Amino acid sequence: MLRWGILGTSFISHTVADAISASDGSQIVAVAGRDPARLAEFADQHAIARRYSTVNALVDDPDIDVVYVGLPNNVHHEAVIEAAAKGKAVLSEKSLTTTMAEAQALAAAVRESGIFFLEGLMYLSHPIIAELGGIIRSGRLGTVRSIAGLYAADICKLVNPLGKGTLYNLGCYPASLLQYVVQTAFGPQAFADRSVSAHGNISSHDGNICDASLSVRFGNGTLATLQSTDSYGMSFDFVVRGDLGSVRFRTNPWLPTAGDNILEIEDYGRPPEQIRVPSDFDAFGHQVRLVERCIAERLREAPRPSPRLSDSIEIMELLTDWENAIRAPAT
Repeated sequence: MLRWGILGTSFISHTVADAISASDGSQIVAVAGRDPARLAEFADQHAIARRYSTVNALVDDPDIDVVYVGLPNNVHHEAVIEAAAKGKAVLSEKSLTTTMAEAQALAAAVRESGIFFLEGLMYLSHPIIAELGGIIRSGRLGTVRSIAGLYAADICKLVNPLGKGTLYNLGCYPASLLQYVVQTAFGPQAFADRSVSAHGNISSHDGNICDASLSVRFGNGTLATLQSTDSYGMSFDFVVRGDLGSVRFRTNPWLPTAGDNILEIEDYGRPPEQIRVPSDFDAFGHQVRLVERCIAERLREAPRPSPRLSDSIEIMELLTDWENAIRAPAT
């Protein structure tokens, strides 16, 4: 039985706590939060006996095997570094951090301690992503020539203003899937060989980037476009096009559910074919069970499609390039 400690009492912590409680291989033994009322409400709702007011107090608990970091992304690195120093396995929410300096400090602590670590891009643990990878590797699409992704959700006034806007709240989803597709199609070195350009709008609400578009040309000639916004809509799209055919998500790739999730393949000139991928759990349920398996097997990171630490760093590098390209003064 894997024993979890939860850092944070936000909506996402509730979602992960439900997934942990639903697994026969895990239990929650402690939670930490700064607000006493919210902490008590969270602990009562999930029947958690041990309640701490600081990160240090929770990671010092000897009965905790793995720490879930559900704190705001601008303090992820601090919490992960403290947990790693105590030898705790860590599942930390996306985005990895909000700056490359923070990301490198987090990565150094994880590597030095030798703990298991996973960034909580939970959708990558769902079987529909493995299905996508299998389609790309099969050669059915031919050589991948273009990739396009979009995530839009009207949440800018609800999120932490220190989280640096849509890129690190929403853009990390299509960015991470782009990275997986490029790696799968062309190998581990292909993603870093790229040039980028970007445009965006700055929110008058908090000064963060609220609408963002990115254009990428990889060294092999493959083109990609990503869009992310937290100022309007509730929409998604992701499509991979090869010289023989294309594959597109018909259900939300960022929030795959229990039941059927759907990919649509089109061999050019033929009617589209839908592929239904059944699942007993949603993405959060798969992520919890993945952590259980990895720790039971004494792994230090999860296998692909989930992000390894090096993948999380590559995703952060792209997000940073995207941000810098938008904020760069016009020439």
